[in-house]
Amino acid sequence: MSRGGRTTARPAVRPAVVLLGVLALAANLRAALAGYPPLLETVRADLGLSAGVAGFVQAGAVLMMAVGSFTGSAIGARVGRERALGAAVALVTAGSLLRSVAAFAALAAGSVLVGLGIGLAGVLITGVVKEHLAERAGAATGGYVVSMMVGATVSSAVAVPLATGLGGWSFSLAVWAVPAAIAAALWVPIAHRMPADATVRRVPLPWRDPFARLVACYQAGTSLMFYGWLTWLSPYYEGQGWSPSRAGLLLAVWSVAQIPSALLAPVLAERRRRWRFWASFTLSCGLAGTLGALLLPMPPLAGPWLWAVLMGIGVGAGFPMGLTVIAWRTPDPAASAATSGLALGVGYIAAGLGPLLMGVLIDATAGFAAAIVVLLLAGLLQGWAIWRIGDRPR
Repeated sequence: MSRGGRTTARPAVRPAVVLLGVLALAANLRAALAGYPPLLETVRADLGLSAGVAGFVQAGAVLMMAVGSFTGSAIGARVGRERALGAAVALVTAGSLLRSVAAFAALAAGSVLVGLGIGLAGVLITGVVKEHLAERAGAATGGYVVSMMVGATVSSAVAVPLATGLGGWSFSLAVWAVPAAIAAALWVPIAHRMPADATVRRVPLPWRDPFARLVACYQAGTSLMFYGWLTWLSPYYEGQGWSPSRAGLLLAVWSVAQIPSALLAPVLAERRRRWRFWASFTLSCGLAGTLGALLLPMPPLAGPWLWAVLMGIGVGAGFPMGLTVIAWRTPDPAASAATSGLALGVGYIAAGLGPLLMGVLIDATAGFAAAIVVLLLAGLLQGWAIWRIGDRPR
């Protein structure tokens, strides 16, 4: 097929191959970040860092994810989404390698590269799904989000054993350069078999588009709830008298509960285009768990395990459901990438600043109640956006 004498070629790659490549890349889009928090106290002791400085390393990486999200669609339009996606994961590889040096400058700079690469890749994957996997956008989105979650869960679980076995925290962080490099190497030949589309256009971030602003509010709410509990769930229950190991197990249950909801909610919503119902249902689970943890943190029968599962269902479905509705409601891959770039960028800003605000409130009030209220407000913002977005096509 040609347009204006120029070829508008569809990729000579089967959708299943594209999906497998996307899943391999996605496994690296949280692992390098998730490996740092379990080592944070060790890093502080080794480098002599304050808690604020050590925490800001992670917050800085998340804020760089916002930068990558805001610029990803423009870069993809300029050099091609598929090729830019491989380069984004190569940035994750480079940042992980840089963090092999046990020095604060290397840790901070490597984290910046990791965050930038993750932010870029998140937007570019959305465009690739819209272009090559549009018929199964919900299932594809759920699949790559689950792949991200699995990578993050494995990374956080093995971070400390790797540090012990390899002889230092910096080597544990550097390990994640290996799967990132492998995924990028697998993706490059796939990308080169996808001829550049002559109709690819650059779409600016749609700040004035009502739908894009609503999705940005949605992502801000779900991102703040996710990163807020990721940061403070274990400390909250340590404050309730639990040991660090038991509080860590609770966080693991929270993480595992995310996987089925991330995979199933977009698929169920896709069957009858009932996005509002499933987004509302999963958010209600998350709000119920959060409210339960606030009002009755230690139930006499089930303990906090039920709260952790409910919160996991809510935040697990939140991210993929936001990307799914973007894939359904945008007219083409360029618009999808631009809309997701705006939404994810705003979401990552909330994710970077929200846990810091919670920490300030915890210090100021000598308790967790005010911080948990922040998460409830984030959920209400997400719920308002769900209601306004609805199920109707644009």
